[in-house]
Amino acid sequence: MAKLRLMTHNQWKCDKNQPAWEEKGFDCSPTVRVNGFIRVYKDTMPDIIGCQETSFIMADKMIRYAAREGLRYALLWGRDTPIAYRQDKFELVDSDFALFPDEFPGHEGIFNNSQTKSWTLGVFRVKENGKLLIFVSTHLWWKSGNPASGSYQPHSDEARKYQLNIVMEKVATYRQKYNCPAIIVGDLNANYNSLAVQHALASGYVHAHDVAVEYADESMGYHYCFPAGFETFYRTDPFPSAIDHILVIGAPDGFVRRFERFSPDYYFPLSDHSPAFADVEI
Repeated sequence: MAKLRLMTHNQWKCDKNQPAWEEKGFDCSPTVRVNGFIRVYKDTMPDIIGCQETSFIMADKMIRYAAREGLRYALLWGRDTPIAYRQDKFELVDSDFALFPDEFPGHEGIFNNSQTKSWTLGVFRVKENGKLLIFVSTHLWWKSGNPASGSYQPHSDEARKYQLNIVMEKVATYRQKYNCPAIIVGDLNANYNSLAVQHALASGYVHAHDVAVEYADESMGYHYCFPAGFETFYRTDPFPSAIDHILVIGAPDGFVRRFERFSPDYYFPLSDHSPAFADVEI
């Protein structure tokens, strides 16, 4: 059995230092933050990373800085949702990518801000044993479906369900072709009890948290890190409040060994989302 670490990582798309950070003596430029991400990857050693909010500037630096540190990642470019994978451990067999449509059929409004919401799919062959694995990174629509929220947009919850269903249908097509397990990771902008996640679970997916046989992290993995500055503490909301997820379908019992969020103190000025990973055996 090959042991793999599969990660989801929203990197906060920010391509230059912000005035509020500069005034406080901090630097949130890609050079500084991507170097921080490489420290994360050296500390955790993920085999595949599904990224979100990753600009082409950040992606270029990520691959170059990783190589400088001896981490042999290749990039499957997918606009803001690229996949980085260890080329010493995997052969890329097939791939796909699409932006989500701006429109949610039958509903007024735009549901893809600045064309940043998309999905990227890779079919990977594990070099150690020849097994196949489908891996998808995605980022869903962000606004709230709660009328009391300051970021409210009607039908946002339903739009996320619609977008995730697009991904699931695409995964089903590739599973028919390759007959292997599939993993969808990403910032779904939806908590565990949301329409989107519950739709996935009702459709045969399982959450890595729920099926991990050795350890399941109960944290939310979130803190404030935006142009105005950053917090130096993590939110204490429990696991169901988290919006970064790892969903699995077609895998045998015991496939997921651990589900964990990586939240060290040095991560506070890097991104608002803690990376989450699942250790699996295939």
